[in-house]
Amino acid sequence: MKNISRLLAILLLVITFWGCDSIDNSDAQNAPIAPRNLSVLAVDNGVEINWDYNSEADISHYDIYVNSTYDGNYLYIGSTTLNYYFDGDAINGETYYYAVAAVDIYGNESELSYDVAFAIPRPDDFNEMVYDYLQFPNDAGFSFSLQSVVEFNSPYADFFFENNNGTFWLNVWADTDIQDVGVTNDIYDVTSAPSTGWVELQPGENVKYLPAAINHTYVIWTNANHYAKIRISNITNERVVFDWAYQLVEGETLLKKISVPITKDKVIINRK
Repeated sequence: MKNISRLLAILLLVITFWGCDSIDNSDAQNAPIAPRNLSVLAVDNGVEINWDYNSEADISHYDIYVNSTYDGNYLYIGSTTLNYYFDGDAINGETYYYAVAAVDIYGNESELSYDVAFAIPRPDDFNEMVYDYLQFPNDAGFSFSLQSVVEFNSPYADFFFENNNGTFWLNVWADTDIQDVGVTNDIYDVTSAPSTGWVELQPGENVKYLPAAINHTYVIWTNANHYAKIRISNITNERVVFDWAYQLVEGETLLKKISVPITKDKVIINRK
């Protein structure tokens, strides 16, 4: 019985190894599926890229590619073992389309991701503040183009803050538009400027205005045809504290972009 048991054990071991070799050989010949749910987040001179981890157990890493259009020649810019990559070479005002490929331990690379994932980096900043123009007129306005605090009546002022007997307002001049898009968790929640809903100029006035409220985000359409957004984080009797982002491309409503899945194929001329 002992000899028979040993023979059966050896036979079972051979079958097991043969089965493993068959699986490995099969895996070695099959490329992974293309990564899915690619999304991007434009920040100041940079783009954050995220996607879902592949379900295959033999994924080694992910290769990241970029191009100036959705179709065409994508260029390799880096690799990571994570489902996150930061492109720190992106330049404000330029358009970047991203794609990701999964690579397994055998060196097989998947097709590029099919999601439309593009971003236009733009300047932003946090915890900026301007003051009540009735008390501090020289520090009450903010200029997106200058990225700085200015006088409330400066030709560069895109908006200014007002405390009117305890009621707080955000004001813009007649040639600028503004609207309150409501409560948001952070400045990135608003992805693009809306096409309607702007505050109307009242007869006989040269200023448009909205109540200033903490945790609300406001979209501003400047007189130079640029879009911006601010999110208020704090208000006192003297000042308002806010985060902001400004789109450098004239007429571009994109303030932050997430992916939109489609089925169109990319044309890859040269990856690396």
